[in-house]
Formats: sequence, structure tokens, C-alpha cells
Amino acid sequence: MKVMPFAPFSSLLTPFLRQLDRVRPAGPAVAPLRLAAPLRAGALDLAIFTGHLLLYPAGIVQERRAAPLPPEASRLPTEGRAHPPVVLLHGFVDNRSVFVLLRRSLARHGWHHLVSLNYSPLTCDIRTAAELLGHHIEEICARTGHRRVDVVGHSLGGLIARYYVQRMGGDARIRTLVTLGTPHEGTTAVPLADAHPVVRQMRPGSPVVEELRQPAPGCRTRFVSFWSDADPLMAPVTTARIEHPDLLVENVLVSGVGHLALPIHPGVASGIRHALDGSAPVGGSGEDSVPHPTAEGPGSTSVA
Repeated sequence: MKVMPFAPFSSLLTPFLRQLDRVRPAGPAVAPLRLAAPLRAGALDLAIFTGHLLLYPAGIVQERRAAPLPPEASRLPTEGRAHPPVVLLHGFVDNRSVFVLLRRSLARHGWHHLVSLNYSPLTCDIRTAAELLGHHIEEICARTGHRRVDVVGHSLGGLIARYYVQRMGGDARIRTLVTLGTPHEGTTAVPLADAHPVVRQMRPGSPVVEELRQPAPGCRTRFVSFWSDADPLMAPVTTARIEHPDLLVENVLVSGVGHLALPIHPGVASGIRHALDGSAPVGGSGEDSVPHPTAEGPGSTSVA
């Protein structure tokens, strides 16, 4: 569903982000620019937050569901002839409006089954939200005829989807899970928010985080985790990496991009498309891959 009233804002924001992405440290000014990077990321996040407040009301209501396919369609092979459906899952106290630009990017590059889900802002348990996500995914598979889906989760949305995969058998339904600024190891940011039970579940050492550390032999889902060195809500920033010996993971470092910018950054959008194609590592060479990737170690890439 298109959000037409805010089209002028989104059309201006994309080229603005691309222009920022061209700014690269060079020469003796490298150190000062590195010091300024967190300030620049914070200023960009503030600008994005202001724009997101305009989009937020349009995303409160769940999007309309397409009519289900006829029963015989579910028996037709779908692999190889179309991208699987992509489920977009927002973060804490947010809604589907955060994915307006990413959704447009995917649609322009050939993804036709795009579903933005809202979960209630009153959600108090990650496990309950993961169970509800599973019901939605079953409905999407029944409606589209696909046996598996891909999921892109921002922040808490990524943690909900990962819990569904690892603890509820969701690896049978989720082919690729892309997470954006998700506190996989728990975050210590914003300590005053501990009054909310979901925030407590996102703390290091919480029962949910400890469950995700448990063995997951034979997990069939591929994970791609985008994490930023300028994300103030991830403390430490490396908590947004997935470190698990049983999971097939690629961690992608995004330099100088704040938490709110991750779902709309053009370089990240390009990396997400590569991740969902599954044809090559996200940080692989090529003009369409994430800009300026450099090896960060096994299973890791970087965005300068």
C-alpha cells in the first residue's frame, strides 16, 4: 500500500542519504572526521525521526491483505520462478511506516509479495509476539502458495523473528532472516526504560537472550545481520552481531549510520536485496553490493 501524502518527503530523503553516503574520510582529516561521525549519525537520526513522525499515523492500521490464491495454486512449484514473500517487521513502539522506502526499493527490483506486519505497541512478551508472527507467516504461505518466506526485522522485530526461528521451529518457514540493529546479545542502552517488560527481555542475560544462546543444531534459516558502529541504542554496538556456532550467519558492519537510518539507508537497502537474492555474500564485490565492503573476519563484511 502506497503512502501518497508523504511522497514528497520520501523523494527528498533518498537523494539526501545518497549524498551523505558519498562523504568519505581522506588525508590528515581522517581522525577529526571519525570523531564527527557519531555526531553526524545522531543528526541524521534526528532528522529521520522528525520525518518518521509524519509517516507514523499512516502505518498504525494493518495493511490490507490480498485475496488468497485458489487451492490449486498452493500445489504449484514456486521456487525458481519468483522471489518468496518478504515479511517486514518493525521495532519497539514503531509500526510498518518505517519500511516505506525499503518496501519501495524492493518492489522496484522485482519483489512482488511484500507484507508489512504490525504487532501491538502493548506487546509485553517476545515469545507471544513470536508465536503471533508464526500464525501470520502460516497465513502468508497459504495465501501465496510459497512454502517459505524471507523476513526483514528492524531492532526488536529482528529479535522476535529470531526467537520464532530458533525456539518455535520457524526455520521450516523462514528461508532468510535479515536483522537491522537488533540487540541479539542484549543492550544496556536507555536504562530508565526497564519498566517495560519487553525492554527487560532485551537486556544482556535475560531469559530470552539466554534461550537464543542455546544450541540450534540443523537450523535451516540463513541469517544476515546489519549492525552499525554509530547505533546509540545498541550498547555495546557489537550486540547487534549474531554470534552462534550453529547458525549460518553473515554480519555486515554499517559505518556511521544511526539506528533509525538503517531501514532507509540506500546502501543498506542494496545489501538487503543481495541478502534476499542469496546469490552471493552481501559484502561481495560489485557496484550493486553494499558500498566499499572490506573483510572483517569469517562470516563478516563491512560498509565504510
